[in-house]
Amino acid sequence: MNPAKQAFKAALPLVERTAALVDRTFSQFIQPRRLKGNLILQMYVGWGTPGDVELTGRVLLPRDMRPAQKGDPRLRNFRNIMRRLFSREVGGVKVTAILDGQTATATSDLDGFFTLYFKPDAPLPGGWHDATVSIDGREGATSRARVQIVDRARFGIISDLDDTVIQSDVTSVPRMLSTVLTGNARTRSPFAGVGALYRALTREDKERNPIFYVSSSPWNFFDLLWQFLDYRRIPLGPLFLRNWGADLLKGHGGYKHGVIERLFQKFPTLPFVLVGDSGEKDPEIYTEIVRKYPGRVLAVYIRDVTEAHRDEGVSKLRQEAKKAGVDLVLASDSLNAAGHAMSLGLITPLEYRSVLTSVARTYET
Repeated sequence: MNPAKQAFKAALPLVERTAALVDRTFSQFIQPRRLKGNLILQMYVGWGTPGDVELTGRVLLPRDMRPAQKGDPRLRNFRNIMRRLFSREVGGVKVTAILDGQTATATSDLDGFFTLYFKPDAPLPGGWHDATVSIDGREGATSRARVQIVDRARFGIISDLDDTVIQSDVTSVPRMLSTVLTGNARTRSPFAGVGALYRALTREDKERNPIFYVSSSPWNFFDLLWQFLDYRRIPLGPLFLRNWGADLLKGHGGYKHGVIERLFQKFPTLPFVLVGDSGEKDPEIYTEIVRKYPGRVLAVYIRDVTEAHRDEGVSKLRQEAKKAGVDLVLASDSLNAAGHAMSLGLITPLEYRSVLTSVARTYET
């Protein structure tokens, strides 16, 4: 191991303990003051089975931000990103939620997060549901949350976001920072054909195959990412993001692997399509999942965003996946992945043509 990386790894537990101590000390001082403010609920996307559902959210003090517009100046976008990053979370707040007549309660932690668990008396039908969430004792502090119940799907899709769906330039730190810090939900660009491909895989107008997004982006960016997906007509689904802070120092590999395992265990009979990019560790993570869960992965699609030396490493992983009976496709664009998906019967020829049309239209402009 590189000496610098070895030293960083050795120092990480101390950094984490110090950060936790600072966080607790600051919270003991600031939380009683924040509790007196005008609290709001930032709700994320609930998910689960007909008989077991969880819904996560956060209690915050509000930040003023206008809805994103395509012509917004970069400085305004930067200020909004900073407002998101420096959120004012509030702990010790009790919340109550109602989902199809079922009630659940939880209390926010020091970072403002809470998770509500539902065990419905009668199985919930598959598809989208709405939950109403409110802060106890605060009149008007109510929010609506969307909940996706998975039932009778053919397969599920697990997808990365940065440089898989959204063009983020994660292989170039300066370009990535410029894109992330000065863009908004309407100026960020998807890869050509990704919306058409994901609409074909999810079969939104038919049995609805669920899609889950797993990203190393902080929860502070949830609203930006959700608005981006909605604006670009990319199928919506639960987002799994990370807590901002020292937790991000640990790297994203173990975190992402853990989320995928949770999904595989929550839906033990559901096969999955895994989609990522070659910029970070998606090929390694997905190949390990293929090995650990034989028969559960239908295909792996890796968007090629790196140089030839990285492609050589991905090719070796492709051979490992092939031994387990799974194709790992290193795709230059969405059309390559769509062609393979059509050959497996995951999408129809008509749906393939819609991806082709979308990609061609993008390149024409």
